[in-house]
Amino acid sequence: MALNIEDKKLVVEEVSAVVSEAGSMVTAEYRGLTVEQMTDLRAKARAANVKVRVVKNTLARRAVAGTKFEDMAGTFTGPLVFAFSGEELGNAARVFKDFAKDNDALVVNSLSIGEGVMDASQLATVAALPTYDEAVAKLLFVMKEPVSKLARALAAVKEQKEAEAA
Repeated sequence: MALNIEDKKLVVEEVSAVVSEAGSMVTAEYRGLTVEQMTDLRAKARAANVKVRVVKNTLARRAVAGTKFEDMAGTFTGPLVFAFSGEELGNAARVFKDFAKDNDALVVNSLSIGEGVMDASQLATVAALPTYDEAVAKLLFVMKEPVSKLARALAAVKEQKEAEAA
C-alpha cells in the first residue's frame, strides 16, 4: 500500500524518535522469512526490550539523518528490518544473532553502537557485550576480590603467629 506524503512524514518522525533514544542499531535483510517467523522475531525482540521496524529504506535514511547512526544510511539496500536497543547495547545484536541461528533467511547487513558502521562480522562481538547488571556484577567482583585476598592473607598470618606462640 502506497503512503501519501503525510503518512511518510509520520513514519519518519516515529522512526526518528526511536533512533534518538537508541543505543545501538542493527539492520538485517529478511527476504525469505515467513509471516510467522517475522512474528516470532518481533516477539523475541519485545521480550528483550528491542524495537523492531520494517521501513522503506528512503524513509529510514531520512530518519537517521543528523543522528549518531547517520553513517549507516549507506548500507540501507534491499528489504531490511531495523532493530534498536535502548541502554543495553548488545540486545538488538543478541536477538538477531540468536534468531539467525534457526532462520538462515535473516542475514545481518550492518550494525552500530553509536559511532561508525560495523559490518556483519562484528555481530558476535556486539552480542557478547554484557548487560548493565552483568557489567556491574563483574565490576563489584573485581573491586571486592583484592580486599578479600588481603583479609585472607591477614587471617593466615594471624593463625601462623598463634601457632608459633603455642
